Amino acid sequence: MTEVEVDDNFKWYAVQTASNQELKIKRHLDHFTAIEGLEAYIKTVLVPTKTVMEVKNGKKSSKVHKFYPGYIFLHMRLYEENGEMLQQVVSYVKNIQGVLNFMGGDHPIALKKKEMEGILGQVEETKGKKVLKVAYEVGEMVKIIDGPFLNLTGKIDVVDPERGKLKISVSIFGRFTPVELEYWQVQREKE
Repeated sequence: MTEVEVDDNFKWYAVQTASNQELKIKRHLDHFTAIEGLEAYIKTVLVPTKTVMEVKNGKKSSKVHKFYPGYIFLHMRLYEENGEMLQQVVSYVKNIQGVLNFMGGDHPIALKKKEMEGILGQVEETKGKKVLKVAYEVGEMVKIIDGPFLNLTGKIDVVDPERGKLKISVSIFGRFTPVELEYWQVQREKE
């Protein structure tokens, strides 16, 4: 897991952003911090995300979802050892297009160590994984749209989000038979 506090002068701060501007602001900070000579004050820019797999109309797609929409997290030094705020650093961040303000307003407040450990834990837990967006529930009626049971309907008995599979009871020749299918092989029955 990423270290929460490395140096007592560096703390994690939450910065509120305009909607859907988080990644743009991160790219800006990653690119221009060194150019502006502020790399000694801003160590890490974090936008916690996870990749979500989704099946719509029989097609698989993956999307990046933000854990905290409208926020980025900066591991930075904002205060001198005497407690005086580093105005140059605060102004630099606040003047980036899309940045609304630091949490705490004119006197940014660092996140507590435990809060940041939770956020970094979420990031670490989903790193390299694709989370399936569960669209089905046990007991729901679905129509099979792919495979040997095409056009049959059945009731969902088991939802396995880890594998992206469903166990469905399908009536074949008057007997209910359990079949295992992937999410994308079924769609909800029209009501």
